[in-house]
Amino acid sequence: MTLTRNAGPVPRRGLLRTGRWSLRYDTRALLVCAVIAVLAACAMVLAIGTGTYELSPPEVVRTLAGNGPPGAGFIVRDLRLPRALVAVLVGFGMGAAGAVFQSLTRNPLGSPDITGFGNGASAGALVAIILFDAGDAQTAIGAVCGGLATAAGVYLLAWRRGVHGYRLVLVGIGASAVLGSATSFLYVRADIGKAAQAASWMIGSLNARDWGDVRIAALGLVALMPVVLGYARRLTLLEMGDDTAGALGVPPERSRLVLLCAGTGLTAMAVAAAGPVPFVAMAAPQLARRVTRAAGPNVLPAAWMGALLVSAADLATQRVTGSALLPVGVVTGVAGGAYLAWLLGKERRAGAV
Repeated sequence: MTLTRNAGPVPRRGLLRTGRWSLRYDTRALLVCAVIAVLAACAMVLAIGTGTYELSPPEVVRTLAGNGPPGAGFIVRDLRLPRALVAVLVGFGMGAAGAVFQSLTRNPLGSPDITGFGNGASAGALVAIILFDAGDAQTAIGAVCGGLATAAGVYLLAWRRGVHGYRLVLVGIGASAVLGSATSFLYVRADIGKAAQAASWMIGSLNARDWGDVRIAALGLVALMPVVLGYARRLTLLEMGDDTAGALGVPPERSRLVLLCAGTGLTAMAVAAAGPVPFVAMAAPQLARRVTRAAGPNVLPAAWMGALLVSAADLATQRVTGSALLPVGVVTGVAGGAYLAWLLGKERRAGAV
């Protein structure tokens, strides 16, 4: 095998063998995952300690272990820990879903918040909230149904002797516009109280999150991440093209459909838990790929990067404003816009656009 001048660094691989089973892994990617997980945990601890009743990181850790200052147990475990856990779980799910969709479409704009899958989940959740006055479980069901219905519609409209990435992105952008109009109509139909609640939720917010929201986000990860990780190798082969994947024994359309459903489910459960937090699903896979320097979907690094982004945004929200009332989606939206501007400037200087 020969390497061209622009091939980039060759990843260092490791191999674990246990009887009939073996696991091949990228050493650098594994190290990156560990570092990002530690950073996300640090951001989580700092966010838990931030507030009117401020706690130092050692006090937060001792409180979580059951040996904290008097009165800190209720504040940490019942009020602040659910919010911090939702931030990590939602970011993890959005990062993984973004890696799946960008790999399937072979396009950095193929994230669920751009192609309409996130908007479909949001519309389904808003129908449950505004029309049926739903609770947490019903909102999650509405988000999943809305996301899967949107995925089915986009998939069928993009089908033409198979589904190709550019058609999926273009049809998804159109679906996103239609769903945006539908959510605006729902606001008009709602009374002022529900409309205000829905508007705050639509920005992407971690305010007043409780253990019910933690269970929703965790359920999505437990049910769907094994599917995504099990099909990660197929993602890599699908990036080479359907003909190559088929020649290597991977059924392209069936694999794409399973991954599309799993990614949509991850997006829907994250949206149900915290609302549509913008730009995380788009930025996390790109940042993870830059850090790992590895080709392929990078599902786990992207998932941990998403967890770090949402946790850091939550921490910034509380530290900068001095309160936890500002929706975290405002911070990720501003940061995502700045990231897009920087990326566009870099591509323009390189002559790519």
